[in-house]
Amino acid sequence: MKYVFQRSAAAVAIYTLLDATLGLAWAQSAIEGEGRHLDEVTITGRALDTRPLLTPAQQLSGAALTQRQGSTLGETLDTLPGIANGSFGPNVGRPVIRGMDGDRIRILQNSGANMDVSGLSTDHAVPIDPLTTERIEVLRGPAALLYGGSAMGGVVNVIDNRIARERAFEAKGGVLGKVEVRAGGAANERSSGAMVEAGNDKVALHVDAFDRSTQNLRVPKDMTCDGTPNGRRVCNSASDSQGGAVGGTLLFDRGYVGLSTSEYRSTYGTVAEPTVRIGMRRRHQVMEGQLREVGGAFEDVKFQLGHTNYTHTEYDATVANTRFDNQGNDFRLEGRQQALRLNNGMQLDGTVGIQREHNDLQAEGAEKFVGPSRTQSAALFAYQTLKTSWGQLSAGARTESIRVALRENFGDNLAQSQTFNPFSWGLGVMRNLRKGESQNGWQITSHLSASQRAPKDYELFANGPHVATAAYEVGSAHMGLEKATQLDVGAEWQQGAHKFGVTAFGSHFANFISLQPTGDYRLSQGVAAVQTDPGAMPVYNFQGVRARFYGLESNAKVRMVGGEDAVLSSNSAQGAMDLELRADLVLAQDLTHNSDLPLIAPMRIGADAVWSHSAWGARLGFMHAAAQNHVPNNGANSGITTAANTLWRAGLNYHAHSGPVHSLWFAKLDNITNKLAYSSTSVLTQTMGSNAPPMAGRSLKVGVQISF
Repeated sequence: MKYVFQRSAAAVAIYTLLDATLGLAWAQSAIEGEGRHLDEVTITGRALDTRPLLTPAQQLSGAALTQRQGSTLGETLDTLPGIANGSFGPNVGRPVIRGMDGDRIRILQNSGANMDVSGLSTDHAVPIDPLTTERIEVLRGPAALLYGGSAMGGVVNVIDNRIARERAFEAKGGVLGKVEVRAGGAANERSSGAMVEAGNDKVALHVDAFDRSTQNLRVPKDMTCDGTPNGRRVCNSASDSQGGAVGGTLLFDRGYVGLSTSEYRSTYGTVAEPTVRIGMRRRHQVMEGQLREVGGAFEDVKFQLGHTNYTHTEYDATVANTRFDNQGNDFRLEGRQQALRLNNGMQLDGTVGIQREHNDLQAEGAEKFVGPSRTQSAALFAYQTLKTSWGQLSAGARTESIRVALRENFGDNLAQSQTFNPFSWGLGVMRNLRKGESQNGWQITSHLSASQRAPKDYELFANGPHVATAAYEVGSAHMGLEKATQLDVGAEWQQGAHKFGVTAFGSHFANFISLQPTGDYRLSQGVAAVQTDPGAMPVYNFQGVRARFYGLESNAKVRMVGGEDAVLSSNSAQGAMDLELRADLVLAQDLTHNSDLPLIAPMRIGADAVWSHSAWGARLGFMHAAAQNHVPNNGANSGITTAANTLWRAGLNYHAHSGPVHSLWFAKLDNITNKLAYSSTSVLTQTMGSNAPPMAGRSLKVGVQISF
């Protein structure tokens, strides 16, 4: 069935072109590769572009991103060391980093705020499609210094080129583009995307569009749909998504200024309810610019101004039931200081900046569990690095003022506002044991920080039934700041083509905001009930508890075939094969109730043999997830364990060149043995029990990407 939110990709692209004038009116009131691991973190588009941050990171771009791409951001990043997919069926997936999810993971788009309501509920999708993405960067560990308390668990920065930041064409001008088509998979996906850029050394224009549709997910288990057998398909898991964008940039010798407008639309099933689908629409306008060689104390200054109009409607059959509207503005200004050269070859530099955000949320309908709210924040931050002959020291701080207001009476909460003043600081050190310009040898890093996060509106003022969690949720209007002390220590070693890295991390929360069972029950109308009453839901309160997260991440690469100088890429005539190894472990405990925290990934171990010769490349490997027996055990909140599983996968790709045209043909086969497996990071595993949808069954997906 088609819904109001569906639209063709071509129509969306036309809309964004027409809507560019609106975006402009409001605004007035790099290297592609197959790298999977970054030795140095580069957060693109920030003032720290060229400077390493002292935390582990990963990057996906080029062919590696194309072949790994899933239908959601969480699926695309899943199984990378320390990252899991917090899924709500196949259509919703947010990254879970080091056991933390929701509003402790900051999702950015070109380093700017991505203002949606995906953190509000586990069944709300992130309005970003990997088809239009050029690169994904992951900053893990304590990142609050740069992005605030919502980055306690980490940052995911999704990068596109809708606003050009560097010259891509000569004075005479030119055109480049990309087209991608893929099909297959356990959900019978049909997707396509296209991008065209044109310009000269003064002007750059960008247009992109995508269209993606899926059918009900195929799994290795007989399923039912509202009590009726549904074969081996997950009921109500189909989706349709479209989007497009238009951008333009003026380029000059000392910088750039650009505008972009985009639209994302999606209609998808919620899986937990056989007749409920969600129609989502996001319109996003951005103005961005940078001035280099400013003079005085600053080397360059950059600003970013964004506006988001987000609408999310939940349909029961064809009837609009609950609606969320979110209007958001964000502004970021940062300046990179002139490097100060000190004695003994030391160099001091860094960044200072300000950030403001404004968010208005409106909820209407029978199943809203939050009232209308407004969140305003202002932040001042600084980050400094001292480079020495033996390594690097870093120090930074961020102070914020955040006001969260409930704009009208809701449930038991009267209209009110709360003001928070979180403050975060951090210290880091990198010891380089490598000799001269060589990359061989050891490098050791450590980072200590104290981070604070202001409670979100729903954590303060929620009061209603939440179908996604199968609970009646109640906020705590006088909740205090979430506070964490975090430490990670890492070591990296390289010898030619051989690499090894390991990181140990720990986070201690003095006030970790979590949902806790009260033992009471209510009907959806808020009336007190007992467990046996039809429609009774357990009552959960948002409470602060003491908590601890700790674990390990490790990865390695061993050159099995080919010399140290062999390049594992499509351009190498000399064949090579690497063995890539990865492992991670996260343990998370509620110290107040002496219980494990829910939705934590188990220990995982994976390996891939990666081969390349001339135009061909191939991959064969597995990911083993141990049984997850560390689940909550405090009565009504007791969790459901998941069994161990091993999922095998393979991939094949072929690169072809014909003049200026390059094509990448690829195929990937996931869950080769059709193994029945459940995700411990999916809330559905906990709320639906034996009726929960398992992970996808055997899946073959093929595609081609043509660039020119």
